[in-house]
Amino acid sequence: MPDNLKNLLSQIDKRILFVGIGNVLKQDDGVGVFISRKIKETKRILSLTVEVSIENYIGKINSLKPDILILIDCVDMKSAVGTCKLLTISQIHDMTFNTHNISIRRLSEFFRMPVYILGIQPEKIGFGENISYLVKNVADNIIKQLNKKEVHNGCRISL
Repeated sequence: MPDNLKNLLSQIDKRILFVGIGNVLKQDDGVGVFISRKIKETKRILSLTVEVSIENYIGKINSLKPDILILIDCVDMKSAVGTCKLLTISQIHDMTFNTHNISIRRLSEFFRMPVYILGIQPEKIGFGENISYLVKNVADNIIKQLNKKEVHNGCRISL
C-alpha cells in the first residue's frame, strides 16, 4: 500500500470514500470494482462500486459528504504490473484510463472534496472476467490493509 495512502488512513478525523471503477468484463480493468466490493464499511471508511458509470454517481458521491474521495482504478502508469500508486489529479495527465466516457481530471471538478486515484498497473485488459495473478495479489493486499481493525478504529497503521 502506498505510503501516502497510509498517511490519509491515519487521519482519524476524516471520512474516506473509496469508489471502485472499471469494467469487470475486461480482466484487470475490473480491479477497482473487485476491491470496492470487498471493503468493510465503517463510520470512517465508505465504499461505493460504480463500474464504468461514475458520471451517474456524482450526486450520490457528493451526498455522502466524505472528507476524501479515492477512486480505485486500473491505470497504465508505464510501470511494472501490479504497481500501486495513490495519485493526485494533477499527476494523471500522462496516464491512460480505458473505460470512462469523461476524463477523470474533468470529472474531479464535480466533487466537493479532495480527489485521489488509487491506480493499479494492469497486465491484461482484453475481454475476460479473471484478474491477472499479480494484479489480484496487489488487490488482495489492499483489501486486507483497508479492512484491518486498526484502520477502522483510527489508529496509525504500520506496514
